[in-house]
Amino acid sequence: MVQTRSVEVAAPDPTALPTEAELRSQLARILSSPEFDVPERARKFLAYIVEEAIGGRGDRIKGFSIAVEVFGRDSSFDAQADPVVRIEAGRIRRALERYYLVAGPNDPIIITVPKGGYVPAFSRNGPASLPEASGGQPKAVPDEKSTERPPRWKQIALAAFGLVILGLIALYATWGTEQPASTAASSAKAGSTAAGVPRLTVFPFEDLSGTGRSRVIARGLTDKVIEHVSKFKEIVVIAGRSSDSTGETSFSGAVGTGYALSGGLRLDGDKLRLTSRLINRDDGSVLWAESYSEDLEVRNLVDLETNVARAVATVLAHPYGVIFRSDASKAANVPPDDWEAYQCTLAYYGYRADLNPQSHASVQGCLKRAVERFPGYATAWALLSLTYIDELRFRYRIKAPSPPPVDPAMEAARRAVELDPQNVRGLQAEMLAFFFRGDVETALSIGARAVEINPSDPELSAEYGLRLALAGEWKHGCDLVAQSVRRNPGPLGYYEASLALCSYMREDYAAAGQWIRASDVQANPLYHLIAAAIWGQLQETDEAARERHWIEANALDLLKNIRHEVALRIHRPEDQAHFLDGLVKAGFSIP
Repeated sequence: MVQTRSVEVAAPDPTALPTEAELRSQLARILSSPEFDVPERARKFLAYIVEEAIGGRGDRIKGFSIAVEVFGRDSSFDAQADPVVRIEAGRIRRALERYYLVAGPNDPIIITVPKGGYVPAFSRNGPASLPEASGGQPKAVPDEKSTERPPRWKQIALAAFGLVILGLIALYATWGTEQPASTAASSAKAGSTAAGVPRLTVFPFEDLSGTGRSRVIARGLTDKVIEHVSKFKEIVVIAGRSSDSTGETSFSGAVGTGYALSGGLRLDGDKLRLTSRLINRDDGSVLWAESYSEDLEVRNLVDLETNVARAVATVLAHPYGVIFRSDASKAANVPPDDWEAYQCTLAYYGYRADLNPQSHASVQGCLKRAVERFPGYATAWALLSLTYIDELRFRYRIKAPSPPPVDPAMEAARRAVELDPQNVRGLQAEMLAFFFRGDVETALSIGARAVEINPSDPELSAEYGLRLALAGEWKHGCDLVAQSVRRNPGPLGYYEASLALCSYMREDYAAAGQWIRASDVQANPLYHLIAAAIWGQLQETDEAARERHWIEANALDLLKNIRHEVALRIHRPEDQAHFLDGLVKAGFSIP
């Protein structure tokens, strides 16, 4: 068992073993630091192995015990099929290195997790070191003769850096797919790959300053970009590597095809400057390049890295981002009958630009074929679910099929989430299915979880914000929609119409009129219904009459049970009455 001792001198003996109290104090210091930036389960992992070592049970710290005790796996856990322990161990090693470089260079105790196992090692921040904790008492290692070697924390960091480089490829290849391994999860990954989903190789950002601090920030930014980009399941993310001889990015040696992201980072005093570029690896053309400048003095380092990574991820990996636009231009000349599975997803987002019922029918048919051919393609199941939802919410098929579209929508959404619990498009579809079933509380809970998984996705956060607003949380929900519109690189017509409704509910009818004029989804029946209510309140009789005539000519059945149609979308009775009042003023007959 690790020996518990009390130190009776002002400065601890550098060769003395850390006491249990000192180790627990250091653990608490690490776990409470914002610079130890890991998920909650990685924190539990570190706490578990440290407590086991303190308790003299270091010989029991194995991958299986960690999987069962920390991650809740059952006795059938297979480390080869489920890499969760290896992934989190690598993340903890990097996070500890970062912590001791940025926040804890003067901490009295150093905790590391040596490569090749999960048993932690403890040492004082001085010339002495301690071997890994085990079932027996650790022994101090005598100090070396040299008096000029670097502080112990720097040696730890340099050693850890070498281990990190060796482990980057294996770690990054599985980053962002941290749900428990299962047949479904494996099928989802295989389905996505087989469906022709584009691959983005992210190369380590080059450290152009050559300092310890800039090196840590460069690696941290690389980690964060991979983490945030991989949350967009419309693409596959692969980790690249730098040339060993020159330190420059080697595109020819990277794994995968499609696109490559690289860049460089420089520190000028307290100013961080990052340049990045996206290259089409088919022809070497630069599709996108951007520079970012951030002030290190006014930002927490973790927040800074997160903000930059989210900005890069949104621009590149969002369904209307740079990669989407590049692939969509290639698919534009391919006949619909020849669409492959990934081209169906491109077509879906093209349809979302104008919400045309004719496009809806062809896209839905394509997605049905896609999931038949690639049943493990979670994103295709999610988008298929959304096309079923659109039949109901946009009234594309007034004569409701049997079963009602909400039932196949729920089935397809659940299939997507089963295949990949981290696929936010599947969670978005599930949120909408519950909402239109009338289970608003469950819908909003699912939406909140999805936004927590990928806060960089404005398409998702706007849809969640709209559900909040329609449930009665108009201020918070409409603020989310507005923020998403500002960040959304794609077509905005649907969300501009949503902001028109938000302004209407605030009784700012002039702003509502401006938003509805800006929105360009003329083929969508709900657009005309919202516009009619707005023009009714503004007493724009000609405009209101035009909208009323469009609905009577193209979606007459929408009016046959208008109270039910409004209640299906707007949750609170007082909000329903407010909307219906505008329709009455527009000349509609409301039973």
